[in-house]
Amino acid sequence: MPAATPGTPSLLRAMNDRAALELLLTHGPLSRTRIGHLTGLSKPTASQLLARLEAVGLVVATGTDGGRPGPSAQLYAINPRAAYVGGLDVTPERVLAAVADLTGTVVATHEVPYTEGAEAVDQVTEALGGAVKAAGLTRTDLRRVVIGTPGAFDPQTGRLRYASHLPGWHSPTLLEELAAALPMPVEYENDVNLAAVAEQRLGAARGHEDFVLLWNEEGLGAALVLGGRLHRGWTGGAGEVGFLPVPGRPLVREVTRANSGGYQELAGVEGLPRLAAELGVEPPETSGSAEAPGAPHGPEVAAAVALLTRAAAAPEGARLRFLQSYATALATGLASVVAVLDPEIVVLSGAAISAGGEPLRALLEAELAELAPSRPRLVPGEVRERPVLHGALESALAATRDEVFDTSG
Repeated sequence: MPAATPGTPSLLRAMNDRAALELLLTHGPLSRTRIGHLTGLSKPTASQLLARLEAVGLVVATGTDGGRPGPSAQLYAINPRAAYVGGLDVTPERVLAAVADLTGTVVATHEVPYTEGAEAVDQVTEALGGAVKAAGLTRTDLRRVVIGTPGAFDPQTGRLRYASHLPGWHSPTLLEELAAALPMPVEYENDVNLAAVAEQRLGAARGHEDFVLLWNEEGLGAALVLGGRLHRGWTGGAGEVGFLPVPGRPLVREVTRANSGGYQELAGVEGLPRLAAELGVEPPETSGSAEAPGAPHGPEVAAAVALLTRAAAAPEGARLRFLQSYATALATGLASVVAVLDPEIVVLSGAAISAGGEPLRALLEAELAELAPSRPRLVPGEVRERPVLHGALESALAATRDEVFDTSG
């Protein structure tokens, strides 16, 4: 069918359809009268719209609003089975996959632990296959999949950069192999960028056009959102702040070989146990427990999280000095980012920042006020559980909804 042109009835119908579908996503089940009120459409037009969307399988009748005075009204909702998407969060410890329906509800997950010598394609297909099976679907039922990894795939060469610590993911033909193994469109995104997508859609950055997300887990990184859009850079490496040279640490040369830089050496999780010991903070007895199979983080992150959690619970004496030193380390690199970008807010995310809680946030804000010319508001991330995975699903859902909500054709 020819594309609709501006002002034609088909285009106007498509615009009304899209507006109604967005309202149903935002508000949940709505009556015909309520949809008409929110869109400004007449009752007959709203009825025709709902009948049209129900006929193409995008909307379903879900019951009535019988709790209100007067006759009960039929309620309508997005049909969650109209489309499904997949998301994957890849770390050096495991590959975690999930399937979500069109409303964004996660219907199944499956995790595959990393094993020495495992092929990336096998890891992805096994994890995704497990999630799809648990959802009662097949892989061909997925409209789109987004895979989040450390580093970024260079758009010029197709090779993974900035992530030498991710074994098995550096073959020059990897993207071709994954495309051949998976029947749906597949997109790739940096893991910290996906955490920012999750915060932008679901969490602390909703309504903000310019923000930075600072992340500290297995690596130290940032996501940059400018004008409401992710800024990835020419090679996909925007936000790889762990490589920043910073005061307080020797210059790290050949940083791609070392997979580190001054900021990572200064504020990364690997140095926190040593810093705590120097300040007289004893490590918690449970700090090594996350080495067990299925743990969400590796032992270095687990040890850092345990130290920071206990320090934040009783921020005094040596524990307060530990939090102050960590805040200074974080502020040293963050000040450069803030000076260049002047963001509205900075979202603090990742297990090794979140564990410091409000005491760490307040200390970091005070330090940043001394080091940076602008003073963005520092806010804790709200998507604490699997933010990268949720960002992958939200990214896949955004593109899929654009496709299935387009009723003009």
